[in-house]
Formats: sequence, structure tokens, C-alpha cells
Amino acid sequence: MIRKTLQNAAAKAVSKSASAQVLAAQAAYRHNDELLEALDTRLSGLDETEIGERLDRDGVNEVSHEKPPHWSAQLLHAFKNPFIIVLLVLVGVQLATDPEDLAGPLIIMVMVGISAVLSFTQEYRSTRAAEQLKAMVRNTATATRRASDGHSERIEVPVGELVVGDIVHLAAGDMVPADLRLLHAKDLFISQAILTGESLPVEKAAPVLHDDEASLPSNPLDLGSVCYMGTNVVSGTATAVVVATGARTYLGSLARSLAGERVQTSFDRGVKSVSWLLIRFMLVMVPIVLGIQWYKQGFWEALLFALSVAVGLTPEMLPLIVTANLGKGAMAMSKRKVVVKRLNAIQNFGAMDVLCTDKTGTLTLDKIVLERHLDLAGEESDDALEYGYLNSHFQTGLKNLMDKAVLAHRDLEPMAASYRVVDEIPFDFQRRRMSVVLGDHEGQHLLVCKGAVEEMLAICASARIGEQTLSMTDELRAEIRTMTHRLNEDGLRVLVVAVKRQAPSDRAYGIADESELVAVGCLAFLDPPKDSAGTAIAALHHHGVAVKVITGDNEAVTRKICREVGLDVEHSAQGRDVESLDDAELDALVARTTVFAKMSPLQKARVVKSLQRQGHTVGFLGDGINDAPALREADVGISVDTATDIAKESADIILLEKNLMVLEEGVIEGRITFGNIIKYIKMTASSNFGNVLSMLIASLFLPFVPLLPLQILVLNLLYDISQLSIPFDRMDDDYLRKPRKWNASDIGRFMLCIGPSSSVFDITTFALLWFVFGANSPEHQAFFQSGWFVESLLTQTLVVHMIRTRKIPFLQSIAAAPVLGLTTAIIAIGMVIPYTVIGTKLGMVELPLAYFGWLVLTVLAYCALTQVVKVLYMRRYSGRWL
Repeated sequence: MIRKTLQNAAAKAVSKSASAQVLAAQAAYRHNDELLEALDTRLSGLDETEIGERLDRDGVNEVSHEKPPHWSAQLLHAFKNPFIIVLLVLVGVQLATDPEDLAGPLIIMVMVGISAVLSFTQEYRSTRAAEQLKAMVRNTATATRRASDGHSERIEVPVGELVVGDIVHLAAGDMVPADLRLLHAKDLFISQAILTGESLPVEKAAPVLHDDEASLPSNPLDLGSVCYMGTNVVSGTATAVVVATGARTYLGSLARSLAGERVQTSFDRGVKSVSWLLIRFMLVMVPIVLGIQWYKQGFWEALLFALSVAVGLTPEMLPLIVTANLGKGAMAMSKRKVVVKRLNAIQNFGAMDVLCTDKTGTLTLDKIVLERHLDLAGEESDDALEYGYLNSHFQTGLKNLMDKAVLAHRDLEPMAASYRVVDEIPFDFQRRRMSVVLGDHEGQHLLVCKGAVEEMLAICASARIGEQTLSMTDELRAEIRTMTHRLNEDGLRVLVVAVKRQAPSDRAYGIADESELVAVGCLAFLDPPKDSAGTAIAALHHHGVAVKVITGDNEAVTRKICREVGLDVEHSAQGRDVESLDDAELDALVARTTVFAKMSPLQKARVVKSLQRQGHTVGFLGDGINDAPALREADVGISVDTATDIAKESADIILLEKNLMVLEEGVIEGRITFGNIIKYIKMTASSNFGNVLSMLIASLFLPFVPLLPLQILVLNLLYDISQLSIPFDRMDDDYLRKPRKWNASDIGRFMLCIGPSSSVFDITTFALLWFVFGANSPEHQAFFQSGWFVESLLTQTLVVHMIRTRKIPFLQSIAAAPVLGLTTAIIAIGMVIPYTVIGTKLGMVELPLAYFGWLVLTVLAYCALTQVVKVLYMRRYSGRWL
């Protein structure tokens, strides 16, 4: 998401967005007819030819930051890596000191090429795959367009295909698809939080007067008749005309000035911290090695050796391994009907230890049926159904599942045909109700209001029970609440329907007219729990993910559903309980509460922030406009492809199936992806550190360099290749049972504890070569270097198997076939090299068979010691390994 970045930059970017400001200002206060003429459009919409011409002229309706970088930019970015820069510096030094010897520079360039090209290939494939996955989740807008026969109709259009002059219709839950000038609006409130950071929505309306330019506000965001791309409709309805698309929108102008800027996640910061940790070790150890060898060998030879040691500490494949893991994880999750919009969200998905979810469609079947229609005494009533049908039929806003359940009674269509719509008072989450004003055949106006029980009882002056109309007393309200509560306890959601008749009026109706109503009955809806919900919640709990339900629905209904699917409902709270609490009190409430009911959008977001303050990694699953603030606040926002536009835009991950079982599978895949990344980082950091530590110790005592610079480079290249299969490895089941968080400090501790294990056997190998095989003078340095090269490569490669699991490798946990195959091949190549022409070119000599007997003992002892250190490490650090 770019929300926070845009908020920080929006205030400074007004001057940079002059074109957007001019377009908005020019359109803001023109008369509708004048504006439509200037844009060469009409209320009946554009035809196919006009749309094609404008798409050719202006391009698709996308802002620049949404497009993936060109392949050439991605290729250059692959070389923008501190480790690759170190390697290129080494090439320059070697060419400067010995222009005739090209073997070293060539090997280094091979390492650079493999790392950069593979990183580019993987990132390019991952980007393409991510774009294809995003294409599965497309936002649309409602526009009026003309067919070839001149017929005009409202149709759903992909947002990218909107053009200047399109007539667009907005309703609650819609994202504003382009910069729009309002033509007509009714109680329209827009959230501009993505641009301004202000959580409160602002009211927008069509202009009344033709104001002069001097009255225009200095900030285009203050224009009351213009809606900006990327904002969203909180409530109300509107008809508007597109005045700017794509890069010419206000959002597009900001995106251009912020191209390439992204808010770093904890995962980004973690990977970066590991990189700089190794660089700091390099800056400490390399000068020490340089000083020792300078004293013994001379400056230039010492410099080449020291830079080769620097390469030994360099995890060249880190960008490749990270990208490959994230890309593979995203594709694997897509097969499980999970679309990852941001690759780095996978890490948070695996780290999630609390899932906050709504109730409808997640715990329930999302197939609401109108179970009963009653009067206020609890008896069957056709009046409640008929008035409820009129309200649902004539509203133009977002029709929810309860509206659709009412409209399933198609036998009432002839009754509705005798009315015409006069006005509408749209739904919002503060009032929790909506009204339509209808004209009947007698010329009277009929206001029909439908909404939540408490909110409706507060605005009703009387109630119709049977043939009587009674004053709405406190006692009667209590009786109605008791009746509806019984329905709630049976798992039924209840809406109250009320009406008011009055003489016709030419004025626009508003919220003030929702008063002195007559309550006529209630509608009771059933949304039964899913059979799979209980199993899914148990599976999430098994994997260390607590589930909390946060819903705007009734508390009694929510508690019943939660009880049926196995959630603890001992503690529950309502929005009014949350509202008055300070942060400390809220934290205490949230820690013990599983069910939150009748929550407003901002209250949902407060609960998410409370959980984060308590150290949890929070996922939020929601699909409505009221879920958008919580989706933005969560560590990983999760929505579904049938969600409102603003919910999908706010989410990091989209489920193609609203099912907690799908979510549980995604969590496991996220943990596998994160685990394999941590494997690589820990094994390469500890192995490289141990190897360089061994070189430092050897440099102190040997009369020659322990390995030639070229040999170090080849050793590092082979070890790097052995790790390319790590993204395809499996994770132990016990690792997947718990959420995993990034812990940068743990990397350094792990490196210092595990790295020296290999140094112990490097030193025993030094002693073996020095005392047993007599490689104790400069004349025998080739034998010494060949022997240590083979031993170092074997122990470094075997560390892949030692570190990849907390269990005993090969016996209790076996690596995946690609890992076994590649590491075996690298070990075989390393043992054969001294006997080949390549080995001769590298300055190696053949080793006697007796050496390999000692080598087997060394490797077995190394594996045994590493396992002992592993056990001690886990005891010391509470069982933590990866």
C-alpha cells in the first residue's frame, strides 16, 4: 500500500501536481451543461467509437506506480546489491594488479552473472506472475454508455477502461475510479484518507453556483464538487463525469513524484539488517587479515587475499533466494485460491498469530434467507414484508445480502410497480439504517425506513401491533427488544421496518425526516454456520493462530454462531463498551475477549491496533467498506474477490474463496516460504563466518596463504550453487505449528554460536595436513590448499542439511529431493576438482586416498559436534532454532 507515503507527500506535492489542480479547478464550478459540452460528452454516455479514440489519446486509466518496472530496470536493479559491488571492486583490483591473469576476474564475473541474472529472472517471473494474479481481482465502475443502436444503459466497466467524459455512478463501498466532477449527489460522504490521512469523511456535492476563480480553494482536495481517484465512498450516491484519468489525476501526479518509493516492511528491514550485519563483520575481519598477510606477503598479494576473504563473507545469492522463495510461495498460494498482491505480505501471513474476522460468509454460509416477517408482537405480518420489499427494491446504494433475501420474494413486484421513487436517504454506519421516499397513486409521499433494532426504536413515535397503533413508550420498547432478543438467541438477525406518510414536498429529504415514524414490524434473517468453520478454526488454533470475531452484527446472534463453531464466547464486548476506554483499558479488554459485536469501522481498527501494541502479528479478514480502516491497520489485510472495491484495494491478500480452510492453507504456505528464507540466511551467515574465522586463524600461523584468492572464489561459487534448491525444500511439521516472526538479533547470535563449529574441524584439518601429511612449508602449500579446499567445501555444503532442521538430519528429517540432489552433486564436484585440469589451473594437486579416510572421520565428527551444539543452543534459547 502507498497510503502512508502519499499522506506524507500530499501536502508537499501540491505544486508538483499543478496539472491535476488545474483540471479539477476548471471543472469544479462549471454548469453541468457547459462542462459536458467542454468534455464532448452527454448524460446518455459515450459510444464505443468515442471510447476507443479517447483510450488511444489518453491511455488506460492507471497511475504510474501500479505498473511493474520495465525489464531493463529490473535487470539493472539486480546489480544494485552491496555484495555484488564488493565483487566488482575485487575484479577491478585484480585487473589493476595483474592484468595478465584473467582467471580470477572471470570466475568473479561468473559469480556476479549467476547471481544477477538468476535474481533478475526470478524477480521478472515473480513480477509477471504477481501481475497475472492481480488481474484475477479486477475493480470495476458503474458507467452509463451507449450501444451501437443508440440505446443507453448502466454497465460494469473495468476501471482501466474509463475515459474522460464517461458518466459514472457512485454508491457506498465504491472506490472513486478517476478524478470526477459531480453532476448530482445525495448525502455523499467521501473518505480522502489515502491522500490526506484524515479519518473523517468529507461531504461532497454538485456545485450550486457558478463561482469565480478567486473563490477556489488553494488546495484541490478542498474542492467540494470534485472526487479524486483512489478515495472511497463512505455513504450516499452520486452521478459524476470523468475529468481526468491515469497519470493526469491528482493521485497519478503524486505517484509520478513518488515513483519507486515504498514503505519498508519488517521483512524488508530484516533482510537489510542481515546484509549490513555481514558487511560489518567484513569491515572488522578483512582489515585484520589484510594486516597479517601484508606483513608476511606484501601489500598487493595481501590485498587480493583480503578481498577474496571479503567475498567469502558475502551471501551473493541473498536477493535471489529471497525473491525465489517469495515468488514460489505466491504461486503455491495461488493454487490454493489465495492471491498475493504484495509478495512481502507472505512473511506477515506466516507470522500471523491472531486472525480477526467478520462473521458473515466466513463463519456462516453467506446465503442469508428471510426466515420470518413479524409484527412487533412476534406474529406473522405481511405488512413488514411488503414495506421491507419496497425499501430494498427502490434503494440505489449497495444492496447487501439481506436486501437480496428480501428481493427474492418476486411475487411482490406488481405491488412495487404502483410506486415511484422520489428520494433516498442512504445508509451509513453511524445511523445504521436507510430510507427511501416513494410517491403513491394517491399523490402522497411514503417514507420507508429499515435498519438495526436500537437505532430504529429511537426514531419511532408509535408502533402498529395488529390493527392498533400505539404510542412508543419505554415499556413498549422494552417488550420489542425482548422479542427481538429471543430471535437473536435463535441465531436470527433482525431489522425493524418503519414508515411515515406525508403530503408531497419539493424539497430534498434528509436525515432529519427520519423521525416520528410508525414501526410496522421486523424481518428476521437466518445465516447458518458453515460445516467447515469449526474444523477450520480448530486447524488455525493447532497452528498457533487465535481467532477473534469483530462484526457490526448483533451480539446475541454473533455469540450463538461463534458457540456453534467452537469459539470461546465467555467474554464478549460491544462497540459501546470499546468507545469509552483508553488504550490501557482497551488492551486489557481485547486480551480476554473473543467476540466483538456492533462495532463501527474505527472501533474495529482500534481493536487491531490494540493487538499490535501487545506484540501480536494481526491479520484482518473483511470484505465491506466498514472493514477498510482495519484492513489498512492490520499487519496483513485479507479480503475476498467479491468484496467492495475499497476492501480489495486495502487488502494485501485476496481469497478467491471466502473459507477459513483456504486461509489456514495460506498460513502454512507463508510459514514454509519464511522458513526457507531463514534457513538460507542462517546457514550462509554461520558457514561464511566460520570459514573466514578459520582463514584468520590459519593466517596467523601458516607461512603461506591457506587458500589462493582464486580457490576462495571457486569455493564460494560452488557453495552458493548448492543453496539454489533451498526454495524447494520442505519444512518440519513442528516448525509449521507456530507463527514465526522476524528476529534480526537472532541471526547474529546464531552466526556466532554455530559458525565456529566448522572452524574446529578446519583447525583439525590444518593439523592433519601439517603433521600427518607434512604440508608444512611453502613448497607443499598446493597440497595443503587442495586438502583444505575439499574439507571446507564438504563441511560447508553439509551445513545445509544440519541447519535446515532442528532434528537429526538424514535420520529424523530428510531434505527435499532437489536439495539432496544438488548438495550431493556439489560435494562430488568438490572432491573431483583436484584431479582435473580445472584443479591444476586453480593451483591444486591430487590428494592420496589415505586423506579421504581421514576426511570421512572429520565429516562425521563435524556432524556430531554440530548436532550437539544444536541441542545446547535450543536448550539455551527456549527451543528456538530456525
